[in-house]
Amino acid sequence: MVTIIFESHGTTLDNESHTSSGWNDAALSPLGEKQSKELSDRYKNQHIDTVYCSALQRSYRTGEIAFADRGIAIIKDARLNECNYGDLNGQASNVVELEKAKRIVTPFPNGESYEQTSARMKAFLDDVAHKHQGQTIMIIGHRATQYGLEHWINGVPLQKAIGASWKWQPGWKYILG
Repeated sequence: MVTIIFESHGTTLDNESHTSSGWNDAALSPLGEKQSKELSDRYKNQHIDTVYCSALQRSYRTGEIAFADRGIAIIKDARLNECNYGDLNGQASNVVELEKAKRIVTPFPNGESYEQTSARMKAFLDDVAHKHQGQTIMIIGHRATQYGLEHWINGVPLQKAIGASWKWQPGWKYILG
């Protein structure tokens, strides 16, 4: 059994301008840096064995700000990256949101589908299950990261996970059996 805590990355400059970054490497905003420090405070009394982040700076900078001074391994893994929106990387969020339900099987133009992002997550979770038995890990990621967690751990169909309204909360807990 592996306990997984999922946290979303801090707010980015793109988030503040209502832009969907996708694979664009958006920087944290000052608010995102503050949120990253608050993330550290939320877990100051909790043992975490390893922190995994995507290869996108908004994810790994959140991890570095929150946990670098605690001696916890912070590992970048591109399988945790956000969905590649292809031609829609960096487009207005309302444009990308309208496309998501259509992109479960069919990739975004010159990008990937949510089935592909979910396959990345499955491979990641298979590795985690072997490496971290009996441990608690944190994943700092993106919406596509969480869709994969919901799908593979909680059995939620991708269509339902993607269509559900999303609201920030301080961490989601998953048990990988």
